[in-house]
Amino acid sequence: MIETLLHPRVIENKDWATLLFVFSFTLIAATKSIFENRFNEFAKLIFSDKYIKIYKDSSHLMSWFNVILFFVQLISFSFFIQIVLSHFGIVSKTDGIIYIRIITFLGVFVLSKFIIEKIIATAFNIEELEELINFHKVSYRSYIAVCILPINLILFYNNNTSDSLFTMFIGGVVFLNLFTYLISIKNYQNLLFSKMFYFILYLCALEIAPYYFLYYWITKS
Repeated sequence: MIETLLHPRVIENKDWATLLFVFSFTLIAATKSIFENRFNEFAKLIFSDKYIKIYKDSSHLMSWFNVILFFVQLISFSFFIQIVLSHFGIVSKTDGIIYIRIITFLGVFVLSKFIIEKIIATAFNIEELEELINFHKVSYRSYIAVCILPINLILFYNNNTSDSLFTMFIGGVVFLNLFTYLISIKNYQNLLFSKMFYFILYLCALEIAPYYFLYYWITKS
């Protein structure tokens, strides 16, 4: 007599991810349509600093252009984090609950950091320096988020990504982030050097320490 073994068929639900990807690309298309000239300059950001020179005024930091792209940034980087964690076998990349936790934590982390930076900048009277640095970070990170969004899409639906390709992807994202910091320092080196003590304090307290403690918390958890 032949014994029949039944194995449950696990069907991964990726509908939530598809909706988020469609929503993100819709936001980008809407931003390009509404702010056509600004988006065209923004698209050249990696090759030219013309966008930074035109829109560096503090009033542009909280504009709708940056607000919309901030949501794209949250969605894109949250996918990136979940895909990385999935690649190392920590979580499942199709788990919508995990994604909600990641995007919530990321949003709270970024906004809390932004508010603390504002408070410290006001206390030390370095609002101009803080606004310039923040505008650079917001602009370049939004640019990186838009660039890696289609890569996230490919990696999310592809289950056979090689380790070398994945390492190159992570290394590219890290390199672009470091590259943007160097560009910021180069463009405003005179202002930074005139307030070197405050800049070092800002760099250690608000750029290095939060990510160190975040890394420590994740690795220990």
